[in-house]
Amino acid sequence: MKKIEAIIRKTKFDDVKEALLAADIEWFSYYDVRGEGKMRQARIYRGVMYDTSSIERVLLNVVVREKNVERTISAIQKAAQTGEVGDGRIFVIPVEDTVRIRTGERGDIALYNAEQEK
Repeated sequence: MKKIEAIIRKTKFDDVKEALLAADIEWFSYYDVRGEGKMRQARIYRGVMYDTSSIERVLLNVVVREKNVERTISAIQKAAQTGEVGDGRIFVIPVEDTVRIRTGERGDIALYNAEQEK
């Protein structure tokens, strides 16, 4: 299992959410975040200058089975990409175990409903 964390532009969140649902990734959590990056590029919007480090971001957390890792990364990357500085990052982190609180199931089975797996 892997945990995929993606920091994306807030303006691309709806596109990424739709891409994940289309890729059959139905569960994820997200948070509004702010951060600082090394790259700086000034933008002018309605007469006000901004640098790209101050763009609002969303942090997505998704835990998936090994077979869904590349599909998840691809969906996020394609939907979040603008081609400009500040598109974000995707991090892939190993997950040692998962426990479904309701049933006590552990491992991959805790990430999905076995009866839906065909």
